[in-house]
This record gives sequence, C-alpha cells and structure tokens, in this order.
Amino acid sequence: MRVLVISDVHANLAALEAVLADAGHWDVIWSLGDIVGYGPEPNECIARLSAEKHLAIAGNHDWAVLGKLELEDFNHDARRAILWTREQLNPLSLAYLQALSEVLVEGDFTLAHGSPRSPIWEYLLSPGAAKANFDYFQTSVCLVGHTHIPVRFRDLPGNLCQVILPQEGETIPLGQEREIINPGSVGQPRDGDPRAAYLLLDTEQRTFEHRRVGYDIAETQRKMRAVELPKRLILRLEVGW
Repeated sequence: MRVLVISDVHANLAALEAVLADAGHWDVIWSLGDIVGYGPEPNECIARLSAEKHLAIAGNHDWAVLGKLELEDFNHDARRAILWTREQLNPLSLAYLQALSEVLVEGDFTLAHGSPRSPIWEYLLSPGAAKANFDYFQTSVCLVGHTHIPVRFRDLPGNLCQVILPQEGETIPLGQEREIINPGSVGQPRDGDPRAAYLLLDTEQRTFEHRRVGYDIAETQRKMRAVELPKRLILRLEVGW
C-alpha cells in the first residue's frame, strides 16, 4: 500500500494542494494532526482532506480550537490564531475535529502527533526524548509530527538512539531497528526550508521517501493579511522557521 503521510497542515490550503499534486498516486493519506491553526483556511483544508481516502489524528491546535487545551499554554500569536480559527469553523469542521483520535495503529505503524508517550503535546527534539518513547509503542515504526522538522530516530542497543536527518528524494528501506519518523510540516516548516514537507511510504516494500515541494507562499500570506492574522506567523512562512 502506498501511503501519503502529512502533518501540520495548519490551515495552509496552497501548501496542501501542492503536496497532493506532487505526490502522484497514493492509496490512502495518513494525517498526523494540526490540520488547523496558524493559517487562513481551516474549513477549506478540512474539506479538502475529507474529500480523499484518509486517516487522521488530533494535534494540539486541533484540540485548542475545541477548548480541550488551555490557551495559556500557547504563545501570544498562536493564541490569536486559535481564537480566530474558533470563529471561522463551520459545524462540519467542528464535528470532524471532535471525532479525531489521539493515536491510531495501522498494521506495523503507530500514528501520534507529538509522541507515543504524550500524543498531543510532547516535542521529540532530542535523542534522549526519542529513546524514552520507544517503550510507549509496540509497532516497529511510529510516525509523529508536531515539531515541523523532518527527522528520523533509530532505536539502537543499549541506551543509544541515532538521529538521522533525511535526504530529500532518497528511497530508504526500513531495517530491523525500530524507528520514529517525522515527515515535517506541510503548512509551516521550521527547518529553514520553506517548501512543504511530506513523506511517501510503501508498506509492502517497507520503504519511505521524504519529499519537499514549493507552493505559492505569497498567496497564503496575502490571505493571512486579509484576515489580520499575526505578522510573525505571516513572515515566518517565507523563511521556513
């Protein structure tokens, strides 16, 4: 099965459409959370994803717009975007977000937004944090998002965890070691590359490929300015941070 793995769309429809066009054929989409927040088109992104065969889990921004998280846990710009998003969501979008699970297991793959240990909030940014999380899922691979940074963590014997920065376009076989893999963000990359990031996974061949694709950043920024979303959120899109 060919799987398109996406995360952190953040209401950026132009970036989502670019990924869908670039990915070619897939059998199903796995969305790792935060389809809303930050960006200007939350209803449109939910509707676009809903039009495809897909599975999705919740992220912290998805929960925040539903009132499941305290806004004090977010920075000022994120809070403003969350409050604006709450006012925009239509009943279909609200129902979609309400129905999202925290974690899903599909065959040999666990799907979590932040981490298997703390699916909604934990950021896996260090090998130590990643190593501890291998005890919290049973499959050979866990797919996570949340950090907006493409990365792989490989579980090694002893108290070791290997950090691997993926090479764009390289087909990588899944080996014997267990892994935690982050595809990066579709709608707000934070690794210094403003292009949308995603992952293509072949569950039968047990291979995966990290990909990047450019999109019309200026158009998304124009829409954000039109609804007066925070300036910092607008500017960061063009620098990938």
